[in-house]
Amino acid sequence: MAFFTSEYECKLDAKGRLVLPSKIKANLPEASANGLVLRKGFEPHLIVYPLTEYKKIHSKISALSEFNPQQRMLKRNFFRDIAQADLDGTGRFLIPKPMIMHSQLERTAIVIGMGNIIEIWNPEVYKDYLINDQEEYSALAQKYLDS
Repeated sequence: MAFFTSEYECKLDAKGRLVLPSKIKANLPEASANGLVLRKGFEPHLIVYPLTEYKKIHSKISALSEFNPQQRMLKRNFFRDIAQADLDGTGRFLIPKPMIMHSQLERTAIVIGMGNIIEIWNPEVYKDYLINDQEEYSALAQKYLDS
């Protein structure tokens, strides 16, 4: 199982390639060492899956019924927002232009380890999705982590 934590500031080159931070790359499962799956997030960011994690979600979405209109809509939208990416010898991967536009990426990106997945954000947009109030943070932790 993948184990990603922390946040890293990274640069995108002129072609839209991003170098995966070495601590993130080191935690990729062997099966995903050169291949990743990118998905547009529900917020304006990207989600990066190691192949092992993507396969879990892929099987759930693939199992949805083509005869149910809502499930078909979810399936269609999920798969249209997916791209495969291969790491080159220097640990870079190309982010497709539609994904750069969706996530509003420019020259700098914030890469965040989220446990079993990785998120990529525009630093300015990312700020709007953080909790700045410690009481709110504490209340959410209590709500979702207290058993």
